Amino acid sequence: MPRKAKELGSKAVDALKMPGVYAVGGVDGLYLAVTPARTGKAAVSRSWLLRYSIAVDGKVKRREMGLGSFDDVGLADAREKAREARKLLNAGRDPLDERAGATSGSKTFWQVTEDMLATAEAEWKNAKHRQQWRNTLMTYAKPLHNRPIDAITTDDVAAILRPIWSEKPETAARLRGRMERVFSVAKARKLRSGENPAAWRDNLQPIFGKRKRLTRGHHGALAYTDIRGFVGALRSSQGVAALALEFTILTAARTGEVIGARWPEIDLGAKVWTVPASRMKAGKEHRVPLPERAVAILEAVAKLKRADDGFVFPGQSASGALSNMAMAAVLKRMKREDITVHGFRSTFRDWAGEVSSFPNEVCEMALAHTIQNKVEKAYRRGDLFDKRRPMMQAWADYCEPVAPALWAAE
Repeated sequence: MPRKAKELGSKAVDALKMPGVYAVGGVDGLYLAVTPARTGKAAVSRSWLLRYSIAVDGKVKRREMGLGSFDDVGLADAREKAREARKLLNAGRDPLDERAGATSGSKTFWQVTEDMLATAEAEWKNAKHRQQWRNTLMTYAKPLHNRPIDAITTDDVAAILRPIWSEKPETAARLRGRMERVFSVAKARKLRSGENPAAWRDNLQPIFGKRKRLTRGHHGALAYTDIRGFVGALRSSQGVAALALEFTILTAARTGEVIGARWPEIDLGAKVWTVPASRMKAGKEHRVPLPERAVAILEAVAKLKRADDGFVFPGQSASGALSNMAMAAVLKRMKREDITVHGFRSTFRDWAGEVSSFPNEVCEMALAHTIQNKVEKAYRRGDLFDKRRPMMQAWADYCEPVAPALWAAE
C-alpha cells in the first residue's frame, strides 16, 4: 500500500519552486506541478494536479486532472476541488468525463435517463415496473452515468452488456432495450446525432451474435398432481409467510399483489378481495373471489392486524409489509428450491386446463392476464367474476390435503 503523503502547510508549498511534481498531502493524489516558464518574467509555472486511477472497460487507467494554476487557486481551494473530485470517484464517476459534459453543454447519460424516467413514470401505473426500470439503469449502466450522452459509443454499451450477456440474458435484453430508449430520447431532443449505440439490428447483433432464448414466464412450477401433498406439508410450517404462501396459491395471485394487500381491499362478508389498479401488472382493478380456506386464512391473520388500513400479511420491516422474499424463504425451508412462488400460477393454470371444465377465458381472467386479441378485448366488458367464484372454490377443494372424495376421483 503506497505511503500517504505528508500534509504540507501553505508556507512549505509556496517554497516549492524547483521543477518537479510534488505531493502536497491533505487529499490523496493532489500534486503541485512546477515546470519551467515559457513566457513572462517568472522562472517557473506552477499548477495543481489530481492524479487518480479508474476502471474503464475492465482495465485500470491512470488519469490526471488539472485543478487550476497556483496563482489563481490557493492551497485550501485546491484541496477542496480535489475532495469533490474524489467524491465523484467514490461514486463510480469519472471527474474528467463530468467536466467534459459540463463544458460542452452536453447532458450526461444519467441526466437524460432522469428526464426520460420523469416523463415515462407518469405513464406507468405499476410502481414495481417503474422501480425495475430505474434500478436496472442505475445498477448496470453506472459506468455511463456521468459520460456525455453524445460521446457514448456502441463499444461503451457493449462493455456494459458483456458481463451479464451469458449469465443473465433476460436482464441483459431488458437493459439493452432500456438504454436504447434513453438514447432515442437524447436524439429526439437533439442532444446527440448518428445511430443509436444500444440498437440491436446491424449494431450490437454482430458483436453478440444470436441471443439466447429468454426464459421469461418459465418459473419452476409444482405439478398440479402434487399440490395436495405440498399444501399438507406447508400447513406444518409456522408463521405469517406460510399463510401468505397458501393464500397466494389459493388465489393464483402474484407475490407483489399478496404482500401489498391491505385490509380495506378485503370484504370478508362478500368473500371478495379487490386489488386496486395501481398494484396490478396490467394497471386494471382485479376482483378475486375468495374460497372458504382463503377466508379462514384471512380470519387467522386478522388477529395480527396492526391498523384498519394495515397490511393483511404483516412483516418485520420498517414499512410493516412482508418481505418480498419471505414466501421464497418458506420454500427454501421446505427444501423445495426447485419451484418458485410465481410458479404456482402455472400449477393453477395446468390444473384448470387439464382437470377442470372451466372455459379458457375464465381461467385467463382468474390470472388477470391481458387479452391479446383486440376484437375479443373490445367485446369483453366484464371480469367474469360470477363464473370465477366456483372455479376458485374448486381449485381450493383440489388443493385440500384431506379430501378423500377428491382423491378417489383421480
